[in-house]
Amino acid sequence: MKIVRVRTESGSVVYGAQQDGESILKLEGDIFGDFSVSGEAVSGKLLAPIEPTGILCIGLNYRAHAAETNSKLPEHPILFMKALNAVTGPDAPVVLPRHLNSTKVDYECELAVVIGKAAKNVSKADALSYVLGYTCANDVSARDWQKHGGGGQWCRGKTFDTFCPLGPTLVTTDEIPNPNALAISTTLNGEQMQGSNTADMIFDVPTLIEFLSGSTTLLPGTVILTGTPAGVGMGRDPYVWLQPGDTCTVEIEGIGQLTNPIVEEEC
Repeated sequence: MKIVRVRTESGSVVYGAQQDGESILKLEGDIFGDFSVSGEAVSGKLLAPIEPTGILCIGLNYRAHAAETNSKLPEHPILFMKALNAVTGPDAPVVLPRHLNSTKVDYECELAVVIGKAAKNVSKADALSYVLGYTCANDVSARDWQKHGGGGQWCRGKTFDTFCPLGPTLVTTDEIPNPNALAISTTLNGEQMQGSNTADMIFDVPTLIEFLSGSTTLLPGTVILTGTPAGVGMGRDPYVWLQPGDTCTVEIEGIGQLTNPIVEEEC
């Protein structure tokens, strides 16, 4: 099932199941419990397909990306976090910071994993049974603040408003039995910048869930960003930074395309 979240013309926000031909039928019940597809058609603006309860992010998790940044392969997953204010949806603008100015904002296509039930001390063998589904993410990153303005931590450069686009759909696990066999790419203004496969992850999705749930409860609605492949703007010569007027699209096999225009913050 392809789950979407819609703001209707009346202003209410509902979950729906996207049908063939792009029509949407309203979901009844709790997406983290029992829910069903109604016969009621809904329409409106697509939002991020989930309201996260937390956003856990993994750095340096593709072998080719580690190579392009001249980094050693990590022994354990590298964890950082984004705040909930960073979430935005499909077709919504990514806003380049100008009050706390950044001139080095980068794109990062990522597979996002959405946890469907509370998970603690989960084994790798059971990990995927805790997943509700998968969506596209763009781990937008202000490299100047990430590298030099964050006091040695990455969060300042990673968690500006709109720096976590998600969407367009949340695809349930029955449609994606193996999350580590998916083509993934970023296209900027019609030119492919990243093109890889989630098979290149250093730590696969079950391993990440096992690690992140260790002595730690992952609440339903936790979103895990699983890292980005090679081809980021920071890894290019010359560098490629997002500019006002750009259009950035993340695409993942079996999920769809997440497109966002790039604009400047109004100060």
